[in-house]
Amino acid sequence: MIREMKREEIPECVAIIRKSFQTVADQFEFTEENCPRFTAFATNVDRLNYWVDKEHRGMFVFEDEGVLCGFFSLLYQEGNECELGSLSVLPEHRHKGIGRMFLDHACKVAREKNIGRINISIVEENQVLRRWYESYGAIHIGIKKFDFFPFTSGYMKIEL
Repeated sequence: MIREMKREEIPECVAIIRKSFQTVADQFEFTEENCPRFTAFATNVDRLNYWVDKEHRGMFVFEDEGVLCGFFSLLYQEGNECELGSLSVLPEHRHKGIGRMFLDHACKVAREKNIGRINISIVEENQVLRRWYESYGAIHIGIKKFDFFPFTSGYMKIEL
């Protein structure tokens, strides 16, 4: 079941995000030393509190029989757009359709807020993830290289 995150669940959500993104870090050999800003290392309770208190993000969890096993956020932006953030499913709960349910839910929430576009950023080198988003209808719109990341950032969009 997808529902809004409760503030007291922030520490558990931090753990979900970090564990989920660690699999990408492991695959591409990102470490806290060579990539400290990567989601697996940079996500903490302070960051999620900031998302709630200052950015007023929509924050959602997937709960299965009382266990939280997934998370995502929506950062509402100007121009009737939002950014999908930290879509995470714990490795032991993957391949059950939770990610697709998260995308469906993100689109539903965005449409209810009259948002016409969801922006997504990915590790460009992660072609499996890129193809997964494309299978949902996302369109690749560009790349950018940041000095502080050992990878290229890829940008995608879902038009609603």
